[in-house]
Amino acid sequence: MRFAIAYSKLNSAGTNIVEQFRGLAYAPQIPIIELPKDTIFSEDISEKKYPELRNIDFLIFASTHKSEKGNPSLSLHAPGNWRNADLGGKPGKVCKTSSYVLKYLFQELNKNYQENKDKLSEEYSITLEVTHHGPLTQMPCCFIELGSSPKQWDDKDAAKIVARTILSLQNYDSNFIASHQWIPTIGIGGPHYAPNFNKIQLNSNYAVSHIIPEYCLPIGENMLTEAEQKTLEQVKEVLIDWKGCGNSESRQSIINTLEKYGLKYKRTDKVEK
Repeated sequence: MRFAIAYSKLNSAGTNIVEQFRGLAYAPQIPIIELPKDTIFSEDISEKKYPELRNIDFLIFASTHKSEKGNPSLSLHAPGNWRNADLGGKPGKVCKTSSYVLKYLFQELNKNYQENKDKLSEEYSITLEVTHHGPLTQMPCCFIELGSSPKQWDDKDAAKIVARTILSLQNYDSNFIASHQWIPTIGIGGPHYAPNFNKIQLNSNYAVSHIIPEYCLPIGENMLTEAEQKTLEQVKEVLIDWKGCGNSESRQSIINTLEKYGLKYKRTDKVEK
C-alpha cells in the first residue's frame, strides 16, 4: 500500500511518533508531511500543495490524544463530524477511510503493544474512537494517536509502538485481505471509546470503518449516507451496539433508516468476539 504520514510541528505527540518512525527505517518512498498548523484544522491537504502525495492511497495522521482523565492510551479512528464542526472539518461531513486499513492497523497496534509493553513505564489502553473532529480531506485517511497528557506525548517507547504500527502498512496487500475474508461494516451506537467495536475489530471477521456514537443520535439519513459512501469498501452489514442506542424509539428509528436503504444489520451482542 502506498501511504503517507502527516503531522503538525505544533503537536508534540505527532512529532515524537515521526521521530521514532524515522529511527526505525529509512523509507524515502513514504512521504512525511509536516503541517504548519494544528492537525485537525489543516483543511488544505492536497496534491497541489503537497506534490509528494500524488499516487498515495492512504494518509495517516500522527497526533496527540487528549482526555480529561488523562489516561494513557494508544488510539485509532477515522476523522469527520456527524453534527457540528467545533474541532475542524465541516458540519455533517466525514472523511473517506478504509474499513480494512483500520482493522489491520488496530490489530497491529494491539500486537505491537503486547510485544513491547514491558518496555513501558505505565500501562496503556488500546482503543478505537468513534469518528470525530477534522480535518476534512479528499484523501482516504485515519488518525493514530498517543495520549492522553504531556507525559505520554513525550513517551518515546510508546511513540515507537505507534511508529511500528504505521510502518507495518508496508506489509498490507490485497492478498492478505482476501485470505481473511473480512466483512466491511459501519458501527452505530455506544460510547466514545467503543468497547464493543474494539472487541469486534480485534477478534471477529468484521472490519469497522466509521462509527456513529450514541451521543450523536438520533441518526439521520445524511449520517448513514456519509458513513457508507465514505467507506472505500462496499458496506455489507451495519453493526448496532443495541444497549448503546438509547431507548426503544431511538433503536426503531435506526432500524427504519437502515431498512429504507436496504442495508443488513446485526446487533454487536450477536457477533462472536
